Amino acid sequence: MKETLRRMQKKRAAGDGGFTLVELLVVVVIIGVLVAIAVPMYLNYRKGAANKSAESDVRAAVSAAEQFYTENGNEYPADVQSAAEGAGIDMYLDAAAKTGVKQTANASPGNKLYFHNFKDGTYRICGQNADGKTFYTYFSGTGGSVKKSSKTDLKTCAEEGAPATP
Repeated sequence: MKETLRRMQKKRAAGDGGFTLVELLVVVVIIGVLVAIAVPMYLNYRKGAANKSAESDVRAAVSAAEQFYTENGNEYPADVQSAAEGAGIDMYLDAAAKTGVKQTANASPGNKLYFHNFKDGTYRICGQNADGKTFYTYFSGTGGSVKKSSKTDLKTCAEEGAPATP
């Protein structure tokens, strides 16, 4: 009996008790491949979500501008730009004197807004995401939906397509 136990212990001690180095390396490579696929996809989802929030902020600013128009004797607010990323815009008839019934258009964290009044009854609102590459614009003269803009800065985006002055 003792001899059988000793043989069993020898076999157990001499046998493979763990993983080989090759097996561990294969597992590490598989995990590396999965991470290499997942990280870029995750970053693209984040960028897409941030862009959608900028587009949504422009839509909300359109509603705020139209409400301002109704509450302030059918006049649109003066030009105004977000002071910082994530800061909304406070709309007034005269931004310096802060006249008129104030209306606020909020901006999501990392986004900026710019409202430009063309003084002919039309306006343009532009929104920018923190990545600085994608601009969204709405022009009241044509209406419709919020569109991407090819401009490279927020003020230029808001002032593009200014109506000709007679």
